Amino acid sequence: MQTRPAKLLYIVDLAGTLLFAFEGASAGVQDELDILGLTVLAFSTAMGGGIIRDVLIGSVPPNALRDWRYSVMALCGAAALFFLHPFVGQMPATPIMILDAAGLALFVVSGTGKALQHELPPLNAILLGAITGVGGGTIRDVLLAKIPTVLWADVYATSALIGATTMVICRKLKLPPVPSAILGGSVCFALRVVGALRHWNLPWVH
Repeated sequence: MQTRPAKLLYIVDLAGTLLFAFEGASAGVQDELDILGLTVLAFSTAMGGGIIRDVLIGSVPPNALRDWRYSVMALCGAAALFFLHPFVGQMPATPIMILDAAGLALFVVSGTGKALQHELPPLNAILLGAITGVGGGTIRDVLLAKIPTVLWADVYATSALIGATTMVICRKLKLPPVPSAILGGSVCFALRVVGALRHWNLPWVH
C-alpha cells in the first residue's frame, strides 16, 4: 500500500498528465492537425517529462508505461479537447496559459518529490523536477517544428527551477512533504502566470 506522500505524488502526477494532455492537444488544434496528430501531441506532452524523469532515476519501465491510468488521463485530455475545441478556440489565451502553468507546477512537484524519494542530491532533485515539468512541452514543440518554449519565453524553465528549489529547501528545513509540495508548486505556478502576463524574459543574447 502506498504511503500518504507517495499517494499524493501519484495523484499530482495524474492530474498533471490530464492538464498537459489537454494543453498539448490544444496546440495540435491551433496547428490544424488531424485527430491522430492531436492525440500524439496530447500523449507526448502529458507523458514525455515523466518518462524522461523515470528513465534518468532508473525507475523502469516508467510509471507512464506501467500504469494504465496515465494513458487514460492522456486520452481523456485529448478527447475533451477534441469535443470542446470550438469553445476552446474562442477562449482568450490567458485561461490556456493558466492551465499550462497548473500542469507545470503539478509536474515540478511530482518530479522533485520522486527524486527526493529516491534520495538524490538536492541539485539533481531540482533538475529532475524541472525536466519533469518542461520535458513534455519540449517534445511537443519539437514535433511541431518550433523552438521549444522552454528555451526562450516567459521564464518558463526558470519558474520550474525556482519551484523545485523552493520544495527542496522546504524539505531540507524539515517541513513535511505536503506543505513543501504546496509551497513549491505555488511558487512555480505564480512565477509562470505573472511572467507570462508581464512578458518577463531572461536577458537575451545579442
